[in-house]
Amino acid sequence: MSYPHPLLAREGWPFIAASLIAALTATALVAFWSIPLWVVFVFCVQFFRDPPRAVPPEAGLVLSPADGRIVAVEECDDPYAQRRALKISVFMNVFNVHSNRSPIDGSITSVQYTPGSFVNADLDKASTENERNAVVARTSDGQVVTFVQVAGLIARRILCYVNSGDELKRGQRYGFIRFGSRVDVYLPLGAKPQARLGDKVYATTTVLARL
Repeated sequence: MSYPHPLLAREGWPFIAASLIAALTATALVAFWSIPLWVVFVFCVQFFRDPPRAVPPEAGLVLSPADGRIVAVEECDDPYAQRRALKISVFMNVFNVHSNRSPIDGSITSVQYTPGSFVNADLDKASTENERNAVVARTSDGQVVTFVQVAGLIARRILCYVNSGDELKRGQRYGFIRFGSRVDVYLPLGAKPQARLGDKVYATTTVLARL
């Protein structure tokens, strides 16, 4: 799925427009007391920003699918591809870019949605308890990578625009999560992690691991 990167994500256009109209109306009517509405407008603009990103050209890289902070680098079960895997998790707060981008070049073998709760996405249990949407993809050399959008405490909407059989390119925009969340990436056990716990990462430009 191509996306022209218009700097402000299309998912945010209704929120930005509504908050701008409300702020302008309040300014005309009550002047000084409109300040909180202008704060809301500024928040919406910064939350829904969607800048273009340069894609590293080196083969075998797994790129970060989201902006945020690394909250897990561990071996665990990948319930979507039925295997043991290396999991690297990225936590997004409300000040991060929330556009989600493919970490690899690959063909999607399945897209699995799981309903759930909305606990703090910074917690490990969010990976198994929260509402989530998993994309399982296979690279050209047969390696399987799973990337999972996980809803958070405030996030109530996971948007995924790809389906089984679609082809993805690294850095390609494939989804969006509104208002704070997490993305888990499950990799083959032989993958070599490049990101460490606590690191700040940026979608597409940060290398999470090497296959």
